[in-house]
Amino acid sequence: MAADIPDRRSSRFFRFPLHIHISTLFFVLVALAGGGMSALSYFRSADMLERAAADLLTRISRQTVAETENLLSPVEASVRLLSLNAISEARTLAERRAGLGVLREALLATPSVSAYYVGYASGDFFLLMRLADEADRHLMGAPAAAAYLIQSIAGQQGQFIYLDSDLHELRAEPRPDYPSHYDPRRRGWYVQAQGSIEPVQTEPYLFASTRRLGVTVARRVASGRAVVGADIRLATLDETLRRQRITPGSQLVLFDSAQRVVACSAPDWLPAAGAGGDIERPRLAGLPLGGVAALARQAPRSGVGAGQALSAFDAAGRSWHGAVASLPARGGQALYLGVAIPDDELLTDARSIRDNAILVTILVILLALPITYGAARLVSRPIRELAREAAAIRRFDFAGEAATRSVVREVDDLARDQASMKGAVRRFLDIASVMAREPDFERLLPRLVDETVGVVGARAGVLYLARDDGEGLDAASVRDASGSSLPLADAPPGAAMASLVPEDARSGVGRSVGDIGGTGLFSALGADSMAYLAVPLLDRKHDRVGLLVLWFDEAPDRDLVHFVEALSGSAAVSLETRSLIRAQKQLFEAFIQLIAGAIDAKSPYTGGHCARVPELTKMLARAACDATEGPYRNFSLDEEDWEAVHIAAWLHDCGKVTTPEYVVDKATKLEAIHDRIHEIRMRFEVLKRDAEIACWRAVAQGADPGAEQATLAANLTALDGEFAFVASCNAGVEAMDPADVARLRHIATRTWLRTLDDRLGVSDDALRRMGPGPALPVCEALIGDKAEHRIPRSLEDAIPADNPWGFRLKVPELLYNRGELTNLCIDRGTLTEEDRFKINEHIVQTIRMLSELPFPRHLRAVPEIAGGHHEKMDGSGYPRGLTRERMSPMARMMAIADIFEALTAVDRPYKKGKRLSEAVCIMARMRDAGHVDPDLFALFLRSGVYRRYADRFMARACVDEVDVAAMLAPAGADA
Repeated sequence: MAADIPDRRSSRFFRFPLHIHISTLFFVLVALAGGGMSALSYFRSADMLERAAADLLTRISRQTVAETENLLSPVEASVRLLSLNAISEARTLAERRAGLGVLREALLATPSVSAYYVGYASGDFFLLMRLADEADRHLMGAPAAAAYLIQSIAGQQGQFIYLDSDLHELRAEPRPDYPSHYDPRRRGWYVQAQGSIEPVQTEPYLFASTRRLGVTVARRVASGRAVVGADIRLATLDETLRRQRITPGSQLVLFDSAQRVVACSAPDWLPAAGAGGDIERPRLAGLPLGGVAALARQAPRSGVGAGQALSAFDAAGRSWHGAVASLPARGGQALYLGVAIPDDELLTDARSIRDNAILVTILVILLALPITYGAARLVSRPIRELAREAAAIRRFDFAGEAATRSVVREVDDLARDQASMKGAVRRFLDIASVMAREPDFERLLPRLVDETVGVVGARAGVLYLARDDGEGLDAASVRDASGSSLPLADAPPGAAMASLVPEDARSGVGRSVGDIGGTGLFSALGADSMAYLAVPLLDRKHDRVGLLVLWFDEAPDRDLVHFVEALSGSAAVSLETRSLIRAQKQLFEAFIQLIAGAIDAKSPYTGGHCARVPELTKMLARAACDATEGPYRNFSLDEEDWEAVHIAAWLHDCGKVTTPEYVVDKATKLEAIHDRIHEIRMRFEVLKRDAEIACWRAVAQGADPGAEQATLAANLTALDGEFAFVASCNAGVEAMDPADVARLRHIATRTWLRTLDDRLGVSDDALRRMGPGPALPVCEALIGDKAEHRIPRSLEDAIPADNPWGFRLKVPELLYNRGELTNLCIDRGTLTEEDRFKINEHIVQTIRMLSELPFPRHLRAVPEIAGGHHEKMDGSGYPRGLTRERMSPMARMMAIADIFEALTAVDRPYKKGKRLSEAVCIMARMRDAGHVDPDLFALFLRSGVYRRYADRFMARACVDEVDVAAMLAPAGADA
């Protein structure tokens, strides 16, 4: 690699650093543009801030005072007028109601007031409240049409009167406890107004009527016998302040001398009421707002006047301007107005300054363009050439050599380094590409050594891998420069090689004389001594997974060492990745075989089915790949296809884990968890005991003993015969004759007497199916179908017509039908329609389960292959009713394998395995009926797969000769 780096001293150009050419020119341009924009921004911003500060403070303060005056002045005027009205001297409820019109007009004239009222020195109270919305009506329990509410205390009588908008009474509610709970003379507004002849304003408090926060404006009547009050909700003051905001982010706050907030422009500034219904107004510094909260440090100004200036401050991560002004005292209470405006909204004029600065910058740059063009063109030409080279490298185009020269030293050095980098990257990517393309771990090892040895020009290379227990290294591949393998015994011991790399070092470089540890590497290479480069291979946890040792005639230079160190990281990752993939595949393989073994072990009726079907499927697939003629002459499977076939074959019956054993293993018609023939046998025993009791009871009553005993013997004989018949029907060994069914139904009409409640001791689910029981004792049929025998199918067990898997199955209405008579009347075998569906449903569960697995792309055909082995070529199979054209060849192969294995299996306790010729003959009939693929069946016979499978897995006594020609003859042809 040292030969690839050009000698920098061979340059004949007189060069200068790039910063001398570029920085001098652009320094002047930047100084002009920056100086012009800074000066303009400074003077314009200073002038704008100075003018805006005074104007905004004065205008905001005056507008706020005016708005506050507009809010409070009408209320004070109304209170003054009402204090002169006759209602303030009225003594009865009727007299006070005569003044409702005046109170209503006062409410209409002052939208901020929620209620006007009069508190009398006698303890009487009269209030007219505005019910502005549904929330007010709901709070006060008012009718839907109510617009006003009278709260009255006259003497010791309290009542609420609801009025419509025309002051017509809608409803009156006596409130006898109202006078005892509320005394106006003890209220703060009453006490405060008694001490002044002018209207007074209270501090904010919770209104007794609505429990909402507000202030009261009150005035004492001249006679001193009453106080007139008006409630103003603080929400009204908040809205007033919001209207005074100059910018969207402006914050305004009214507070008292104790810095407790009266109103604020921000929403939801007031905390919720506590457990006792009280609200603690926050102090100014406690507001969750950065701007106005910081105003607590501002000293209030004496008043609102011209020429006031805003103070600058920082709060909540923003810059602000604000001030605090003292407002005229109202009712003896001093109030202060705080205003805070964020700078980024206040300085709107800064936008024009910004635009002007941009314009100046553009003008300066345009003026400088002619000057810079010539110089930039001179220095940029080599840079453009290097850019094209970089773009080629980005496209992984490493053809050609870079020959760029420049008068700028840095550019010239960059060109030389880029040429060297181009060659190194090309070689690095070549090796990485080789490692990435090789999926097989065993083939990867020698290729990795070969590529590395060839690129760096080494004499030989040895790759060591860490042992599984992590103790020591073993040689995995030894290769020479010609790509030939050397015996692993010639490799020096791994422990000796590992010691050549110092602790925590990235590599070890040295020279060795003679073979190390008595090995024959040097002898095989014909050398007495060689230099080595040992590079540890570290995984992502920095654990050593291997060691790469390269042998040279001369010691490698520093650039080559760095290159191999960089390459070792990619090699280590590739080795670790392939090792992990191999381990995962081994784990997955063991897992699927564990599942298949569990399915086979679950029931003796399946035996080794899940292990033999994969073997037969792959035997037939290999025969198809080996075919040189016929429909499968062009059929082939790559390594990934074989993996998909292998997994699908092993998991083709994985859905059987959901099939109950007592259904699969159902040996008699009445068998479920246990054989229910014993229940029927016990009922026959009861009938026999009843017959004996009846006999001896008749004898005891004077009947002829001989006649009664003869009758008893006949009855017992009949019962024994009938039970023997029922028991034979339960066996299900042959088809049921209609006469047998009729006899069975006749026997079922016998009755027996049950005296115990059959609902005792059963599950809740069974109780729901049984329903209410009849009165005891009760006569029941000897053999019957009861409600509890019909187990309904849940929604989870249903298969909708539009299911995503395309299942086309006729789903029985019931999940299980365990009716005794229904099961005993099964025509053939021991399975009901529900039982057979439950067994067949295993393929449905197989497809569902496999479809849920996140198979990689090359294994996405596994569900289709595994789920098609019960389909038939004519579309009459299940669960999706696929035809031959809609099935993959591998699915059709598995169908043949599944059927042939089932016919020839000898480990099924319920049947003997078919002889080989019988199994082939049955499959020939299935071919003729359109159930199996005729082309694959022909391949199955002609290739001899059937015979090889029989020799491996069938009992020797069942393997006989098969007339292949006769089996391949068309249906109906002479043998």
